[in-house]
Amino acid sequence: MADLRVGLIGLGMMGRHHARAIREVDGLELVALADAYGDPHGVAGDLPLCGSVDELIAQGIDAAVCAVPTGLHETVGLALAAAGVHTLVEKPIADTLVSGERLVDAFESAGLVGAVGHIERFNPALQSLRARIETGDLGDVYQIATRRQGPFPARIADVGVVKDLGTHDIDLTSWLAQSPFASVSAQTSTRSGRPHEDMVTASCRLASGVITSHLVNWLSPMKERLTVVTGEKGAFVADTLTADLTFYENGTFTTEWEAVSNFRGVSEGNITRLALTKREPLRSELEAFRDAVLGLADNTVTMREGLSTLRVAEAMIESARDGAVREL
Repeated sequence: MADLRVGLIGLGMMGRHHARAIREVDGLELVALADAYGDPHGVAGDLPLCGSVDELIAQGIDAAVCAVPTGLHETVGLALAAAGVHTLVEKPIADTLVSGERLVDAFESAGLVGAVGHIERFNPALQSLRARIETGDLGDVYQIATRRQGPFPARIADVGVVKDLGTHDIDLTSWLAQSPFASVSAQTSTRSGRPHEDMVTASCRLASGVITSHLVNWLSPMKERLTVVTGEKGAFVADTLTADLTFYENGTFTTEWEAVSNFRGVSEGNITRLALTKREPLRSELEAFRDAVLGLADNTVTMREGLSTLRVAEAMIESARDGAVREL
């Protein structure tokens, strides 16, 4: 079977990584690129460099990756859907729920693959963690806590930290627990002088009863990407920066030191760092997109799932604005 002809629109910080990864994935052929502001990272090489989505479509592409700023996702995505082009759009799906709904409707009604680039699902540590939760290694899941902190990224212009970074944690939490969010309470802060929030802390509950907490900011000098899942048999800690997964097992021995025993509640057991095959998440994401277009498998983050994530993000922003819990 011939390789899928892929076009890439948006050649900024994320677009340059897509350009490399598309070239590396079997079954995909990068045939044209587009960006209204040119090619700042020099990734086009000798391929056609277009100035608009219409010019990109005219190159005869089967599929596209959309890595333009969030506010342009709807315009670009609708044009690609109208042209019959399967599309992977970077997260979040759109800047507003209305725009996201239009994208979902356009791709679903056209029978096209519409995917959203929530790349954390393809991190080896989180993929292993989900598989281990499914097989009962943790027993009942009680809590999921995420921390996503780091310096301010100059690439972000049109959304705040909730939609840019927080959507990663919203999606991966719901995906790990295989349950949607049921309620959200959040607090945000604006410290960088921009109109959008740059810090958020959220306390949530999933429909399954699992409670969750999320600490997200881009004002920290330390970069941290941690997911902690606590259950009846212990806790898993996934570090998605290093793709490491560690299991802290509940102990089976009685602690004789009474003060420590009473304070800790559960006793300490073995700590196991698990061996994982560490594949690049972006390549795995593009392979999943390829397989969905070819009808071989559907392991993408669908646009409808991306819309659900955006709905939770909007609820966090609204909850922080008026101090009320949002039921979803």
